[in-house]
Amino acid sequence: MGRVCRSGTSRRWSSGAWVALAAVLLGAVAGAASAALHAADVRRGPLPGLADRYARVTVELEVTDDPRLTRPRVRGSQRTPAAVVFHADAVRVTAPDGAVTAVRTPALVLVRQGGGDEDAPSPPGGRGGEVKGAGSRVGASASASAGTEPGAEAGAEVGPDSTGDTGDTVGTGGEGPDGEESGGEESGAGRSAGERHRQGGRSGAAAAVRSEAWRGLLPSTRIRVVARAVPPLMPDDQVAAVLRVDADAPPVKVGGPSVLQRVAGHVRAGLREATDGLRPDARALLPGLVVGDTSRVPPDLDGAFRATDLTHLLAVSGSNLTIVLALLIGPPHLATRAERRGLAPRLRLSLRGTAVIGGVLALAFVVVCRPDPSVLRAAACGLITLLAIGTGRRRSLLPALAAAVLLLVLYDPWLARRYGFLLSVLATGALLLLAPRWSAALQRRRVPPRLAEVVAAAAAAQAVCAPVIVLLAARVGLVAVPCNLLAELAVGPATVLGFAALVTAPFVLPVAKVLAWCAGWPAEWIAGVARTGAALPGAEIGWPGGWEGALALAVVTVALVPVGRRVVRRPWLCVLCAFAVLLAVCRPAPITRVITGWPPPGWRAVVCDVGQGDGLVLAAGDGTALVVDTGPEPRAIDRCLTELGIHRIPLLVLTHFHADHVDGLPGALRGRSVGAIETTTLQDPPGQAWFVRETAARARIPLVRAVPGERRRLGPLSWEVLWPPATAFAPVLDGPNDASVTLLVRTGGLTLLLLGDLEPPAQQALLAAHPELAGVDVLKVAHHGSAHQDPPLMHRLSPRLALISCGADNPYGHPAPRTIAALRAQGARVLRTDTDGAIAILGTPDRLAATMTGPTAATMTGSMTGRRTAARLPGDGGGGRGRRRRHGRRIRSRTPAGRGGGSRSAAHGRQMASGRLWRSAQGTCLYIRMMFFAVSESMNARNFAVSEPSSGRPYV
Repeated sequence: MGRVCRSGTSRRWSSGAWVALAAVLLGAVAGAASAALHAADVRRGPLPGLADRYARVTVELEVTDDPRLTRPRVRGSQRTPAAVVFHADAVRVTAPDGAVTAVRTPALVLVRQGGGDEDAPSPPGGRGGEVKGAGSRVGASASASAGTEPGAEAGAEVGPDSTGDTGDTVGTGGEGPDGEESGGEESGAGRSAGERHRQGGRSGAAAAVRSEAWRGLLPSTRIRVVARAVPPLMPDDQVAAVLRVDADAPPVKVGGPSVLQRVAGHVRAGLREATDGLRPDARALLPGLVVGDTSRVPPDLDGAFRATDLTHLLAVSGSNLTIVLALLIGPPHLATRAERRGLAPRLRLSLRGTAVIGGVLALAFVVVCRPDPSVLRAAACGLITLLAIGTGRRRSLLPALAAAVLLLVLYDPWLARRYGFLLSVLATGALLLLAPRWSAALQRRRVPPRLAEVVAAAAAAQAVCAPVIVLLAARVGLVAVPCNLLAELAVGPATVLGFAALVTAPFVLPVAKVLAWCAGWPAEWIAGVARTGAALPGAEIGWPGGWEGALALAVVTVALVPVGRRVVRRPWLCVLCAFAVLLAVCRPAPITRVITGWPPPGWRAVVCDVGQGDGLVLAAGDGTALVVDTGPEPRAIDRCLTELGIHRIPLLVLTHFHADHVDGLPGALRGRSVGAIETTTLQDPPGQAWFVRETAARARIPLVRAVPGERRRLGPLSWEVLWPPATAFAPVLDGPNDASVTLLVRTGGLTLLLLGDLEPPAQQALLAAHPELAGVDVLKVAHHGSAHQDPPLMHRLSPRLALISCGADNPYGHPAPRTIAALRAQGARVLRTDTDGAIAILGTPDRLAATMTGPTAATMTGSMTGRRTAARLPGDGGGGRGRRRRHGRRIRSRTPAGRGGGSRSAAHGRQMASGRLWRSAQGTCLYIRMMFFAVSESMNARNFAVSEPSSGRPYV
């Protein structure tokens, strides 16, 4: 009898296995067929061939998604102009020879906001091709980009109002033979600053109107454009071509949007109007929380959301749809029972009626919130769940998720390459599989149920999504889980009130404004959580990018799961780990200085590692500094100033208005007292000069202009302005570089010359204007060490130490090899931030020293801790003595533990207890130090000796 049962079971399992295998094969065949059809669409028609020839074409397009504005990005000295990007289907193509073809080919449209299109472009490989390739990078990354999901693509250019990242910058110029910018900063040469400023002022308002017209296009609208067709970067991209259009005129509409899209656009516009009177953060954030409209989110708030992994709140997903459906069906686990809740039983709706109305709400949700990957995934899961409710079947969420993913990928195979879709599916799977188990484990350890559920959900989603975020952004967020927990308190109220304002705005706008005002308070709470978390020094740490880094983080995460189980069982270990993580995130300056050796005590000046740009800090007392330039990115200069403990800046000098010197200004001002901002006399480029004025005005900081001969003193610092000339229209000022504020600084007996970005003509004029200029101890090399240097000035200065601030792997070849060779021929020691990291100058004229934070520090010092240890040159004894003293202190610090643990007699029990306490304290300190080694970017500091070229005397 038992054998018969086993045989029947075997037959049943066998038939089930065959059915599963058939389903898998059917899905594979269907997926291959769908992918082949979509790939054929990309290559259909004449557009791919025209793009290969970089032809100028006239195309009639049907818009398929909402236009979004790219975020300006600093490339070299310029901030790339914003561009409007959207996907569309080309339905009619007119070739240069007049041939008209009716097609339906997907394309990416890039509407550039400034400048005219090039004439006939060069093929790829030439300078024209290089520019075109930069434009095609937008199309390439658009296919692989996510929405505003957690961990959106690193370096993505689509601004905060986007629903999809579009990747790299659109090039504005190529590179010259020496690696110099040839299309960027010199484009204004030959024109006066006044002429450029007047032209910029006249065109600004008109450009804004045209940009709004392009951004106002709704899906299903038909337009006609004249564009330059360029191929996408990757041949297997989801678009046939990138159409580059100049925004010289508003779009030419040949057909209006559908009724459904007009209604959806009207609803979204009503929500924006209802939030107009709110405070800035609430006004920007509330439309994003409700319908994913992030058009008002400023770059700093968007960066804060990315740093804290809260961007999923701006990508409409399952949580938003769950709130909408919960109002109708109540708690999902009661939806098919007699005691079901929500509006459905009150309206006496049957289960099938509830499912039908819920399906209508889900479809309306997709239309209003746009069919982004996370929205589609949430809607598909919701519809399958509603189908189960309507048919009275048992609801199972995991099969619903699998079915939703299968159907969506069959409908649009390109979703399989969208990181936003991947993150959405992974996060949902983690909530269904891992979160319940982790929550139960926490509840078994007496954690309150609601708190256990929230913590488990946040931790599970972060653990599963972190490797994908590393693949995109090469970073790991340490504050993601606590920030998500704190933000979760306000997400529900903000979303519910926001949806209420969304529904009432088209009918009763005053009521919608009241509801939006109520929703603004929780929205501001979420923004405050993001800003506060992102401002912490250890909010995120670098991690190797690419597939290797993602795989390594996945392995580490899997290995930490059993460790976490053991840690949870020991409360004291939990407290210790929490304290260590807290220190790693907050990084108190005194403790960080002791553990990492950065910043070194007695530092005089620090060249911050801000990437391809300049940012220099001169110590002027406890927590006080003179700051010269702020680099291209706010977070980099903010992190540098935080590590140095700077909270007061009496004067901030901006040498000139190129973006790689001024775009980091908001980061330097964040949380610090700034007395005044001093700028150059030449207000060029006008857009970036306007940015500085606006930023200073918002912070209520006065602006002053540098005057040649001006002398100031601040604590141990004194400096003199040597350049530029008093008039901004001096003949020698051929562009912003030549108007750089040049400072001669004296501190602690050391002399530093900061040349900004002066070009050779201005360097020659500087030398002629100051014939008394003599040798200096430290030279900040002009223009990031470019090949454009004046040999007589270099010979006159004869610096002992030459500092070059430049970014790793920058496209301009900075610093130029011949510049480094010329400096070394003068006897200077050359340090550069791209390889040496941040550089600190300390000491006196007799003992000049420098400490660096580069990745190769350990090989030079032989010290894991990164303490200041000098590499000795022949005849130098100072570095060795310093190293022996530090090692001596460490040896003495271990002695008490040895004495306390060595005595085993009862008479010395108190000493043994003291020894155990000391060892525990040592273990705690060691653990904290290990945490700092893992998270500190300035983990390894190193010193070197600098010899004076004239006498050969060694200096530590």
